[in-house]
Amino acid sequence: MKTLNGRELAAAIRAQAGAEAAAGPQPRLAVVVATADEASLWYVRSIAKAAAGVGIACDVVDLGPDASPDQIGETLSRLSADPNVHGLMLQTPLPAGASAQELAIAIDPRKDVDGANPLSLGRLAAGLPAFAPATAAAVLALLDHYEVELRGRRAVVVGRSTVVGKPLAHLLLDRHATVTVAHSRTRDLASVTVTADVLVAAVGRAGLIGADHVAPGAVVIDVGTNPTDDGGLTGDVDFEAVSHVAGALTPVPGGVGPVTTALLLRHTARAANLP
Repeated sequence: MKTLNGRELAAAIRAQAGAEAAAGPQPRLAVVVATADEASLWYVRSIAKAAAGVGIACDVVDLGPDASPDQIGETLSRLSADPNVHGLMLQTPLPAGASAQELAIAIDPRKDVDGANPLSLGRLAAGLPAFAPATAAAVLALLDHYEVELRGRRAVVVGRSTVVGKPLAHLLLDRHATVTVAHSRTRDLASVTVTADVLVAAVGRAGLIGADHVAPGAVVIDVGTNPTDDGGLTGDVDFEAVSHVAGALTPVPGGVGPVTTALLLRHTARAANLP
């Protein structure tokens, strides 16, 4: 079995983002945060650190876990209108009563580097230029990096979120894959996933995908990042069991995650250079 590590690809994308950042005005990314969730805050810190490494300014706007939806929306609108901000994203989770999908409408699509605004998702579905959600784009980037053929292949995406599942299905369709989207209401999940040449798990349920879910030789992409009791991360795929069946498999951590962060930076650099 081949391990599809994302760190080498992430380094190449970061280098590209740095070169694009140096070619024009310094890109500035603003990340709006309204949570005390430590895993989320750790992720935001990792974005800021990676941005600094490639010459991209990163402003973390921490509104606190008690921020109201109106306060969050007003902040997003203000930053969207700020000509010195080129990329803008809203970090989740959000306080009770705040809807990420509703609030994302306030993000200017030209600055929507994580593809959260419904307008960005609509353009993506229509095949028009838009920033795709970085995690969905990272899956495709990994498949391309390892030269996984998609044309005419069966792809099954487990998960239907607007962050990964739905946009990824469109990206795979654009590459001429035959796509099935499975989810929590899918009956006999294994009978669906075992048909996949390319299987993507993006549910957020540790160990959901076992050996019986995977066809021999299939390429398996694990998007899950589930915290473990010892402070680590584990994916949606039972790595040990599936490694004996799959032809290729991403690790968690070290697979999709690093590529996602790198793509956020590249999207920001490109947003700064939009005419």
